[in-house]
Amino acid sequence: MIKKVIVGICLLFATGTFAQEGTASPYSFYGIGDIRFKGNTENRSMGGLGVFTDSLHINLQNPAGYGQLKFTTFTLSGSYNTSDLRTNSGDGKARRTAVDYLALGLPITKKLGVGFGLLPYSSVGYKIQNIETSEETSITKSKQFFGTGGVNRAFLGAGYKINSNLSVGVNLDYNFGEIETTSYEFWNTIQYGSRELNTSIIRGLSFNTGAMWNKKVTEKLSVYASLVYTPESTLRLSNVRNIAIVQERTNSNPIVIGDPQEIDVADTRLKLPSKFAFGAGIGEANKWLLGAEYTFQNTSNFANRFQDISTGTYENSSKLSVGGYFIPDYDSFTSYMNRMTYRAGFRHENTGLVIADKSINDTALTLGLGFPISGSFSNVNLGFEYGKRGTKALNLVEENYLNVILSFSLNDQWFVRRKYN
Repeated sequence: MIKKVIVGICLLFATGTFAQEGTASPYSFYGIGDIRFKGNTENRSMGGLGVFTDSLHINLQNPAGYGQLKFTTFTLSGSYNTSDLRTNSGDGKARRTAVDYLALGLPITKKLGVGFGLLPYSSVGYKIQNIETSEETSITKSKQFFGTGGVNRAFLGAGYKINSNLSVGVNLDYNFGEIETTSYEFWNTIQYGSRELNTSIIRGLSFNTGAMWNKKVTEKLSVYASLVYTPESTLRLSNVRNIAIVQERTNSNPIVIGDPQEIDVADTRLKLPSKFAFGAGIGEANKWLLGAEYTFQNTSNFANRFQDISTGTYENSSKLSVGGYFIPDYDSFTSYMNRMTYRAGFRHENTGLVIADKSINDTALTLGLGFPISGSFSNVNLGFEYGKRGTKALNLVEENYLNVILSFSLNDQWFVRRKYN
């Protein structure tokens, strides 16, 4: 069945992945936008914990997990986000729907597995307005900022099971995308305003390596460990800037007056910072797991696309994830709810972004449910993520958000040699 489903779903969702606006956060104004979570719905529902993998799910956080696959696994995920944006002077709401990932894992031999797919790496999607009025002169200055686009990532990886305890793997990523930002400025004493349009075409390669280890310590209990390292890599940005005179209109986009002028802007390079993640857990296979994971990223060397239009700076980022799952009775024939997987987790992240000398943090609680599909090894996973990012201090923005994530993990056996003709 999975062979018939894959082609149709890929064609339906691949185009949407490239074009979607996956965030409404004003913090996506900085750098190359919001860095999206690279992991499946199952991991995300456990606070982002990626220390555990099995033969039925693709672990997008650690390529060593490909070596554990026993079935061809196709997975697809989408999410719905609603955010309350609050400042000391006002508030607003935003909603977004996005495709989170599309991936296929193939067990080539009993020890070797490969995986490839497509996912968004970063998203830009903001609408900001700033109005300043001078009490002395009654002159009002209005600025509006809009941003769309982001960076997508196509990946190809392989994982190898060295022995029953240890697996290693590597992913090669091709990053591509386009970011478009527009800013308007109007003065109440001047008939026309100005528009600045910046477009960046982004390309670049990156890779990461990983290892996963597990060992039985008692008849039932096993311990797990995971290690992922991502070296520093470079993105190439082809930049174009366009300046125009515009006339402001009520309830409509400003209209361009005259011919826009293209301004020479140098092409730039951005370094994606190196990242290191280590996690450990303990549990009983097909029963329960409890673990924690720490991630460190050298974002202090990261820079904005254009240093002359962004004021944010960066420090090293870090993230702590704690979570786990519980299955009441994996083999139950009498109760469907006993065969379901129940997941929960917590994460706290220093995003690395610093505005007005204030670090922007992101904290969330997560819950998840795994629904097995009767008569197969496939499953449907539903996740919930409720969190807060930023602060209202220093006239910044506080985001309270809820993400609802839905994914499908479809499993089948390919490349099985026939015993009978």
